[in-house]
Amino acid sequence: MKRIIGYLKPYWGAMAVGFAIKFIGTIMDLALPWILAYMIDDVAPTKSRPAIFAWGVVMVVCSIVALLGNVIANRRASAVARDATRAIRHDLFAKIERLSSKQMDELTVPSLISRLTSDTYNVNQTLGRIQRLGVRAPILLLGGMVVTLLQDWRLSMVLLSTLPLLAAGVALISWRGIPLYARVQRAVDRMVRTVRDDVTGIRVIRALSKGDYERARFAVDNRTLSGEQLHADTVMAATNPLMNLLLNGGLTAMVVAGAFLVQRGLTKPGQIIAFLTYFTIILNAILSINKMFVMISQAAASAQRIDEVLSLPEEPARRDAEGGHPEAHIAFDGVSFSYNGRRNDLEDITFALRRGQTLGVIGATGSGKSTLILLLQRFYHVGSGAITIGGENVEAIDDDRLHRMFGVAFQSDAFFVGTIRDNIDLGRGLPQAQIGRAARCAQAAEFIDALPDGYDHVVRAKAANLSGGQRQRLLIARALAGEPEILLLDDASSALDYRTDAAMRAAIRREYPRTTTVLIAQRVSSVRGADVILVLEKGRMAGLGSHEALMRDCPLYAQIARIQTGDDSIGGEGACPRAI
Repeated sequence: MKRIIGYLKPYWGAMAVGFAIKFIGTIMDLALPWILAYMIDDVAPTKSRPAIFAWGVVMVVCSIVALLGNVIANRRASAVARDATRAIRHDLFAKIERLSSKQMDELTVPSLISRLTSDTYNVNQTLGRIQRLGVRAPILLLGGMVVTLLQDWRLSMVLLSTLPLLAAGVALISWRGIPLYARVQRAVDRMVRTVRDDVTGIRVIRALSKGDYERARFAVDNRTLSGEQLHADTVMAATNPLMNLLLNGGLTAMVVAGAFLVQRGLTKPGQIIAFLTYFTIILNAILSINKMFVMISQAAASAQRIDEVLSLPEEPARRDAEGGHPEAHIAFDGVSFSYNGRRNDLEDITFALRRGQTLGVIGATGSGKSTLILLLQRFYHVGSGAITIGGENVEAIDDDRLHRMFGVAFQSDAFFVGTIRDNIDLGRGLPQAQIGRAARCAQAAEFIDALPDGYDHVVRAKAANLSGGQRQRLLIARALAGEPEILLLDDASSALDYRTDAAMRAAIRREYPRTTTVLIAQRVSSVRGADVILVLEKGRMAGLGSHEALMRDCPLYAQIARIQTGDDSIGGEGACPRAI
């Protein structure tokens, strides 16, 4: 919570002015019952109309000042809450952008979405409520008690006797409420995850007629969230009946005591009316403070979740990491890695590529192909061994320089609502000549030029108005447009026909001869022209070499080729080669 409060520091001046205005308006509210009592007990008995009208004007002026003060202060409070929340949301989004892949895996995307939306909303509402009621309610409470003490200490004792019980009840219930609201937010995370999965996979759900299954899954999460919310609200709602019971009991006791005092001539009717008014003011102030405690309980849980993200340490690059292989553009030297820290997902991977060469990576699903390029981009840190680019260990390269080296295209990647040009450029400000060259190389220029509006054609959400092959060609064009040192294609041509795939690979070699390419594919035809082919099996090297060498000496590679081509004559005996 301290970190969130720190976001209010730039607004201390604006908040102080708002508090001062709110203070003046609140004092006017407190003055009205006292003026009314004075008019009833002292002015009215004189039957002086000028005095009555004069004091009536004073009450009108006090009412106007109170109204304007509260309205102006509330608007300023809303502005401060808005600006502070905007800063929190901006920093939270920026922090999420810098999180490592491991941290993202631990927090999960749905949880981050709910922290960026519902949690920041809870904080916004509480910041505004505290400014609106944080001054007004305590002043009304304390001011009302002081005024009543000055008027009649005997009646005030009836009121004061209820306050310790109220304070103890509110403290106990708030102490119970904060953990409950934390559970509510975790249930929100699960709900967001389910909705996100359903929205993303709606076509698959419809194609497989799994709508009933997904509705049942959503219903479980919905009931869980409703139950957690009901539990938290029920606990926090107990404060209202508790306070009403105590305060109304005190009000009844005060009326009885007041009647007895008036009958004995120890107080005046106007004072009783003022006391009833002040008692109502104090009651409303305590109810407002209670609502504020409820919101603070909820916001404290949300603030803790936001702070959990903001306080995550950034995983620093190991600047002292040693390099190696100065003659190689990309080199893996005995690299091993594990996602869970128990079993290696990649183990003892070793190869080297010269600048401009192409590495083809092939293997079964789950063999570690995509993990290989995630490590190359340092989205995860290697467990052992070293990865070097140009003889420099990737752990010693700063993030910005490292990521500018790469152009990356995945099989299924993000598209943004905008034009084709926007989706290829991706905010880099690339010249049209560079974009057009990349599109031609990716074999996308043909279908783009055939569109009525060409590169200005609007791409819908998730590129729903493009075919699978068109989407993949645009993704490859996006990767090439920045003229990267290293091109990473992670099964990015799976939707392309063989002719288009071959034409694209030939164009990349011709147009970008200095770009080193790592090509992950399921098809032998896509990698057979690579300078080096790496065969992975269960995270380990099953073979490394040229197509011809692997066909001769690597049974696994030969088997994959035989299955894909239907040629039973190809195959080989012996162990797969581990080096070229």
